[in-house]
Amino acid sequence: PMANNQLNRKFKIKSAPCIKISNLEYFDKVIDIDQNPIGRTPRSNPATYTGLFTPIRELFAQTQEARARGYNPGRFSFNVRGGRCEACQGDGLIRVEMHFLSDVYVTCDLCHGQRYNQETLGIHFKGKNIAQVLALTIEEGLTFFENIPSIASKLQTLYDVGLNYIQLGQSATTLSGGEAQRIKLAKELAKRQTGKTLYILDEPTSGLHFDDVRALMEVITKLRDHGNTIVVIEHHLDVIKMADWIVDMGPEGGNQGGEVIFQGTTHDIQACQQSHTGHFLKKHLEIERQKLSRYRPKTLDIGNNCRD
Repeated sequence: PMANNQLNRKFKIKSAPCIKISNLEYFDKVIDIDQNPIGRTPRSNPATYTGLFTPIRELFAQTQEARARGYNPGRFSFNVRGGRCEACQGDGLIRVEMHFLSDVYVTCDLCHGQRYNQETLGIHFKGKNIAQVLALTIEEGLTFFENIPSIASKLQTLYDVGLNYIQLGQSATTLSGGEAQRIKLAKELAKRQTGKTLYILDEPTSGLHFDDVRALMEVITKLRDHGNTIVVIEHHLDVIKMADWIVDMGPEGGNQGGEVIFQGTTHDIQACQQSHTGHFLKKHLEIERQKLSRYRPKTLDIGNNCRD
């Protein structure tokens, strides 16, 4: 918060007591990428959040049939009147209040979850209407829009963070915290990089499969390669081993912690006797080296056995 308050004078955030923060001249903005939802209603989805939906709507408005009917890009938005289903107001779902329980959502009886009215669904691009396009997965969308760079580039970033399986129009309320965080990362990766951004991630690997962790680290590495700085609060050893600099807090957790035990590289922390992180990181790296040695091809010296 203090870094944000220094860099962004317009929006102030309450920060914890701090004596001094220095070297902020190397950054032009600070971005906190957390696991909070990208939206709290069914209308929020990966396509709208990342900016994908605007060029998709423009694409449908440019079709011959849409121009003949006088449809503009707004016709293909489910946030305004005209093309959306008015029974559910473009949500595709109807909210049912349960009073003392959490509200539940049921599929709209009129549009059957497609969000649009029949006139809008009558417009097709490459054989699919707007609802069918929103139902595509990221991987399917890459193939479908491969010749549209403005769309394909954004889809590629979502694919790169391991979200190839989610739908373009998937409701934000159905996404996990880890998925929401990776969508935010993909949005950042798609932006024009200044190389002066400070990114802060709080336990980004929570709930992720080990293969998703690998994809996440590839994206973080790309952001770093653009010249940005990434601060990650994390316990995952596969993340810690890739850090350029480690600040280890301890000696224990909760009320028994809060002190800086170690600052330095992954190599040096392994020699720190007071660091639990260094102890487990050393074991982790030893196991990895053993695994690599098993699969390393053995060389056979046959020089002395050669005959003319």
